[in-house]
Amino acid sequence: MNESLAYIAKEQKELSLLGGISALLGWDQMTYMPPRGIQERSDQMAYLARHMHERIISDTLYHHLTALTNDQTLATLPDHDQHVVRRLKKDVDKARKVPPAFTEKLSKTTALAYNAWQDARAHNTYKEFAPHLQHIIELERQYCDYIRLPGPPYNSLLDDYEEGMTVDTLTHEFHILHPKLTTMLEAITATDRYATQRPLQDTIPTAQQQSLSTQLLHLMNLPPEETRLDVSTHPFTTTMGDEDVRITTNYERDGPLFAFFSTMHEAGHALYELGLPKGVYQDTVISDAPSLGIHESQSRFWENMIGRNRQFWAYFYPRFQTTAPAYFQKTTLNEWYRAVNLVRPSLIRIEADELTYCLHVILRFELELELIDEKITVNELPRAWNEKMQEFLGITPTTDTDGVLQDMHWSGGDFGYFPTYAIGSIYAAQLFDAITRDLPSLDQDLTNGHLPPILQWLRDHVHQYGRLYTADEIITRACGRGLDSHIYVNYLKNKYYALYDV
Repeated sequence: MNESLAYIAKEQKELSLLGGISALLGWDQMTYMPPRGIQERSDQMAYLARHMHERIISDTLYHHLTALTNDQTLATLPDHDQHVVRRLKKDVDKARKVPPAFTEKLSKTTALAYNAWQDARAHNTYKEFAPHLQHIIELERQYCDYIRLPGPPYNSLLDDYEEGMTVDTLTHEFHILHPKLTTMLEAITATDRYATQRPLQDTIPTAQQQSLSTQLLHLMNLPPEETRLDVSTHPFTTTMGDEDVRITTNYERDGPLFAFFSTMHEAGHALYELGLPKGVYQDTVISDAPSLGIHESQSRFWENMIGRNRQFWAYFYPRFQTTAPAYFQKTTLNEWYRAVNLVRPSLIRIEADELTYCLHVILRFELELELIDEKITVNELPRAWNEKMQEFLGITPTTDTDGVLQDMHWSGGDFGYFPTYAIGSIYAAQLFDAITRDLPSLDQDLTNGHLPPILQWLRDHVHQYGRLYTADEIITRACGRGLDSHIYVNYLKNKYYALYDV
């Protein structure tokens, strides 16, 4: 028994090290790598992916896990070891369905596809990316054949990001969410306030955007000795180690708020990564997120529930006025708060307002289902995208860069990922509902720029559990119920109907 425990501890530690190396290679590719480095980088990442997969599915590891998880042995283990071996055995059982050669092929394909996506996006030429996407979708279908969870093939993709989630459950939630969002949007766009609103036009200098982002990270208590902020085409967060979490933003988009909110979003991810369980769980499968929906709940919580909160801006808006006085001195706090929460259907998901954001996610979910089920082809995707944009949001992209090429996720083979943005948004509203009840001083804390109580509440109710529980169990423990679109809808309705005098 002790030999088996020592072996799985060693394997997890070494897999953790390899995962950090792989993350560093990926971060470098998306930030500083010279463009011509992509061929060798794809080989490096493919080699690591295959080697890590071979370690996970090795017969030796499987033998030790099987010995530890038999009923008699398992019951004699300390609780923390029981949690680790159960979780690891489940992961290994799933991984053993997938051949190492497939993992290597997928990694190489997606590494090349990311650079092809960047080029296609820059050139507004979907045809550059389409062959890569076609290859990825073929591999995703092959992966579904390996995993073969009950129900539609897409369940096997979804489960990698949101364990236990199914197409049927998501469809049910989205059938609640979609019409409610559409009804609210129609009510808001019919108001006089909507007709006369004006978006913020100015783009402030990069140096001032950087200063505001730095001030924000300090306020959010993101430790500078364990994190760094860089620039990438599409903002992201990645973790190289327990005390090395990298986030990126982008200062080149229109308006003064994109970089600020993308920084806040990614900082939410980073705070979660830094708060995951350590101690006896360090370098084990428990020290990780149970789902991407939980991860997104943290970023969406900070970005929206805190970052679009009037009390937060009572504290932080004067810093905008001080940092960029030429742009913000004439705008009052009330005007600024309305501008921050302005509803306006937009082409770009990561620039979408809080109300319409999930319509972008539902659109992608439906398109992914159709692609995996072979109901539309890769060549038909831009047309299908534009039609759904018109149906969902009443606007149509005039370029593929603003349409089907706007997200990097498909280039990474992340089919099944997009729904977690909506799941995370719903979870975030539920967490905000709970934290509002538990912290009666919340409004005053925000007005004073005092965020530690909020972070500590999240540490206590979400971060500390890692994968000890499923996402649904964590949300149920924190909020009293699992995934519930109605709470999210009520949050949006109460906030935005008041803003637009509906």
